[in-house]
Amino acid sequence: MSCGQIAMNSNSEMVDYLIDIGALRSKNIIEAFRNIDRADFVADARAADIYEDYPLGIGRGQTISQPRTVAMMMEMLSPEEGQKILDIGSGSGWTTALLAYIVGESGSVIGVEKVAELVKFGSANLNKYNFKNVKIMEAGDKLGIDGETFERILVSAAAEEFPYELKSQLKVGGKIVIPVQNSIYEMTKDKNGELDGVEHYGFTFVPLIY
Repeated sequence: MSCGQIAMNSNSEMVDYLIDIGALRSKNIIEAFRNIDRADFVADARAADIYEDYPLGIGRGQTISQPRTVAMMMEMLSPEEGQKILDIGSGSGWTTALLAYIVGESGSVIGVEKVAELVKFGSANLNKYNFKNVKIMEAGDKLGIDGETFERILVSAAAEEFPYELKSQLKVGGKIVIPVQNSIYEMTKDKNGELDGVEHYGFTFVPLIY
């Protein structure tokens, strides 16, 4: 915890903090953060720093991401009810659960994870909630899910370069949010099938494995 930062001891306090700093703005995303408790997705639910604004290790060199970063990426992604969403690098399952809450029963979320132990960990965490519209599966040799298309794609680990093979998995008008090196790319697929968007600088992520 940095000097001057107030300790956060509950999920509610964490969400209030994320709203205060401007990381959370959208009503549906705020509601998801309030109803999906970060404590359900950490390696040690008894730890004192579950709700602090930094990443926490979950094993195999992977992390549950910093709350501020997750909030900002969710706002960039702008998920909506009824959408079909792909969550690449699902890890602890926290982002997968947030997305499942947002899309509701009329939508669906598929999480993919390369580390087999984390597929089990993330799936067990999801089972703490009564979702009917979500699953986490082990990633194959190719990035994403070949042959399927999604309205939104979220990637929670950093690629060395932008993986254009994901473009074919994104529907026209759909959006992908992905870290590339130390930036987050927020890209939308236009009617011509091309990606256009913005680059947000100054982030750090674990490497994308595929």
